[in-house]
Amino acid sequence: MTTETNGTQEAAALRCFGAGDPLYERYHDEEWGVPVHGDAALLERIVLEGAQSGLAWITILRKRDGYREVFEGFDPAAVAAFTEADVARLMDDARIVRNRRKIESAIVNARATVALSEAGTSLDALFWSFAPEPRSVAPGSWTDVPASTPESAALAKALKKAGFVFVGPTTMYAAMQACGLVDDHIAGCVAARG
Repeated sequence: MTTETNGTQEAAALRCFGAGDPLYERYHDEEWGVPVHGDAALLERIVLEGAQSGLAWITILRKRDGYREVFEGFDPAAVAAFTEADVARLMDDARIVRNRRKIESAIVNARATVALSEAGTSLDALFWSFAPEPRSVAPGSWTDVPASTPESAALAKALKKAGFVFVGPTTMYAAMQACGLVDDHIAGCVAARG
């Protein structure tokens, strides 16, 4: 997720991002950095982080319900069964970002998730195996938060090896932040958990 400060200086001091938009504030306060488990939930986060590439995160948040509807609640088996006709249907659906590569990546990633399951593991197990040691001190500012880490690079490499796409190190670090593998809430943030 691309970080951005929004709102007044006072609001920015209380919330490390999302201040001023109720949807964004709710996401920041209640979801970002909270541990996420389960293949469908993690597939959703990977798809949404990939869809966000080149766009503001709030754009994706506003379309999230649409994504959940058109991608069958991110049930990996259901999405893995999508065909070219489904891609064409989704290209006409304004509830999501209508980018063919991003739509196709969701289907490819669902198929890779199913393949992991068929191989006796899970996306959850793979994803969480790259969780770094927790920070002992919260970042003081966004300049202390990396765009990627050795762990996100290793996760991206492992996912690509497993057949996933749109999973570069920066995108995977954003997913690690969103899914609670790392807690990058800035010191003093209302949602800091440390």
